[in-house]
Amino acid sequence: MGDLRMSLRNMIVATLALVAFSTVAMGSWPLERWTVQVVNGLGGGQTLLAHCKSKNDDLGDHNLATGALFSFTFKDNVWQTTEFWCTLTKPNNAHASFDVYWYDTSKDQWLYTRCGDHTCVWIGKDDGVYIKNASTNQDELVHPWE
Repeated sequence: MGDLRMSLRNMIVATLALVAFSTVAMGSWPLERWTVQVVNGLGGGQTLLAHCKSKNDDLGDHNLATGALFSFTFKDNVWQTTEFWCTLTKPNNAHASFDVYWYDTSKDQWLYTRCGDHTCVWIGKDDGVYIKNASTNQDELVHPWE
């Protein structure tokens, strides 16, 4: 019975090590702390309504004055299934609903290359929603208003 327990323990340790190493190879550790910022970049003093959530947490409505931001911080879960999405709405009811964070396993790691230092910055502007590309320091239009 002792050999079976030791074998089982070794198998669990080996599995955890494999998961950790494969996760690092993809660019992120499970349980890393991430921050998402939603910024109102609308002109003319317009208010931007931001509503963000995950399958477990509804972060509620946030009315952002021009230049204001809403920020939240979280950790990736160990299953690498963490995902947050937001709906941003302009005063004329133009809106965009989109993922603001997901565990990025894509080959080019689109999200991670834009979110430097584990901070993803999304900006609502007059023509749509942009992401701040940390590697180029440029805002990229990702979601035109619907």
